[in-house]
Amino acid sequence: MFQTKTKTIAMSYQNISAVLAAADLTSILTKINEIKALLPFLVNLTPDDIRGLSKISDKSESFVAKALGYAETVPQLVPPYLNVPEFRKDYNLYLQLKSLLQQLEQLSEGVRDTTIAVGSEANAGALTFYKSAQVAAKLNVPGADSVVDDLAQRFEGQGNSGEPTPPPPNP
Repeated sequence: MFQTKTKTIAMSYQNISAVLAAADLTSILTKINEIKALLPFLVNLTPDDIRGLSKISDKSESFVAKALGYAETVPQLVPPYLNVPEFRKDYNLYLQLKSLLQQLEQLSEGVRDTTIAVGSEANAGALTFYKSAQVAAKLNVPGADSVVDDLAQRFEGQGNSGEPTPPPPNP
């Protein structure tokens, strides 16, 4: 359980206590770059680009597969401006990338969720230390004031400064 100011959150994982060795991180980053090198045709679409493109959903995927099958088996229906081998190539690459994307999304979700979890744990540790330093400063422990002053910058402009907030002006 994790207690916040407003609610208690039950966590679906145990406290994470792990180390990612520098050599392993380097190896992972190298492998990611190797994967990128194997996919030199990847594009970067803008939100407007994406909005302007038709998309294959699960429902339309079978439509595309059927249309391709017909284009390959009933050539008299293929218009002269449709390049069927390129159509096949695009569809095959789509299927391969879709499979790859599913795996990468699972990996990305795990990395993202773990980053959030350990970041939360680190932040909780920092807040615990900060509160302890504040108590130490109140007890005049040498060096505590400068630590508290430095860490307090994180919270500048937040919360109540002890002075009442003036009401907004009347229009």
